[in-house]
Amino acid sequence: MKRNFFALAVALLTLTFAGSTAIAQGKTVSDKDKGKMLRAAVDRVNSSSAVLNEIMKISDKSIPRDLLSKAEAVVVFPGALKAAFVFGGQGGKGVVIRRTGSGWSAPDFLSMGGGSFGAQIGGQKTDYILLIMNDKGLKKLMQDNFEIGAEGSVAAGPVGRTASASTNVRLDAEILSYSRSKGLFAGIALKGVVISQDEDLNRAVYEKSGRDIIGANPMNGSNAPAGLQKLGETVERYAK
Repeated sequence: MKRNFFALAVALLTLTFAGSTAIAQGKTVSDKDKGKMLRAAVDRVNSSSAVLNEIMKISDKSIPRDLLSKAEAVVVFPGALKAAFVFGGQGGKGVVIRRTGSGWSAPDFLSMGGGSFGAQIGGQKTDYILLIMNDKGLKKLMQDNFEIGAEGSVAAGPVGRTASASTNVRLDAEILSYSRSKGLFAGIALKGVVISQDEDLNRAVYEKSGRDIIGANPMNGSNAPAGLQKLGETVERYAK
């Protein structure tokens, strides 16, 4: 069992920090493989939408809607894996959508991961939601290998209908972070997690980089394939 935990932690870190793969390196990818990647993209968007729906249904423990209405972007990592035996690792695949003048952008696909060391053992799946509250936070998210907590102001997000969003720490925060594991949802001071662009998936779906999708002139969500519009529709429903 110890070996299994260690192997999983190492595998997560390897997947997270591995270099660019076929499409990002300019290699030819077959139409069949691109079709598989599009289906994977739809699954990821649907999973992210489902996570947000499940969390927002519990009003006394959900993300305050006034924060969603103020957020510049919303990031969801559904079912990120965490495993540890002294050395730990976590990794996952997610989506970010950005507010536009007419709603929300097309989904930009992301990867995340991180490592840790200390008295720890176990493994679990965790859902993460990040609210990017201003342009400064959004610019940092678009950096290569952006490390949460090492750059920018990050705070544990408040939960519940009566949660105040007016304290200085929340007003100053560039990113508000949340997690859900084993059914429990709460704000968390997420640190040491590196987020990078999943350029293989972005280029397979859009033939564009992540920066082209949510950059200075974000791609409108209505221009994304129909199966990729669900997360924007879900966020819009709760952000009103």
